[in-house]
Amino acid sequence: MKEQVTIKELYSVDETLAKPLLEQYTYPWEVLPHIGDFILELIKELPKDIYEERGENVWIARSAKIYPNNYIAGPCIIGERTEVRPGAFIRGNALVGNDCVVGNSTELKNVILFNHVQVPHYNYVGDSVLGFYSHMGAGSITSNVKADKTLVHVKGQDFDIDTGLKKFGAMLGDHVEIGCNSVLNPGSVICNDSNVYPVSMVRGVVSPHSIYKSKGDIVPKNA
Repeated sequence: MKEQVTIKELYSVDETLAKPLLEQYTYPWEVLPHIGDFILELIKELPKDIYEERGENVWIARSAKIYPNNYIAGPCIIGERTEVRPGAFIRGNALVGNDCVVGNSTELKNVILFNHVQVPHYNYVGDSVLGFYSHMGAGSITSNVKADKTLVHVKGQDFDIDTGLKKFGAMLGDHVEIGCNSVLNPGSVICNDSNVYPVSMVRGVVSPHSIYKSKGDIVPKNA
């Protein structure tokens, strides 16, 4: 069902500063072209007692822990009590929530990370939205461009949505767990409260409350 890949079904929008942006759209990938401009407008409203400017259009919460030897480009907002560890590469258009972890050698580009998201070790997350309390295991990545450079489709069991986007990584719903060294192919949607086994190659939609073991072997969590 197409309803399971909507913003309403995937996310607790109260758990991100991107709530006003997300509420304008039906599907989460529709926000991808607008993240940068939204951050630039949001910066104007940030409380200066909580956030401080640390570079051009880079605003970081005073309570965040920013380790040395990383690179953060704007527009970017990093939330309260979030850790950005050594070697992180944040390329801009990144809205990182509260209590997140951006780990060593992790790269972010054109993303929304809800509160309590962890991308803690050697992750690439591009053109993606990661929901509340989602976690990507070490080495797991979002592949955001198809090999043939054609537009990305979101394909479920009974639907095929042309997103009109050339760059589209993955949409992770709330409480999603991605196993180590997994690849989420362009247009992947992992619905809320689902797990992906380590060393998986995922394409398409994983239904809510599921465990992805391999292609063709997706089981309900309570089975």
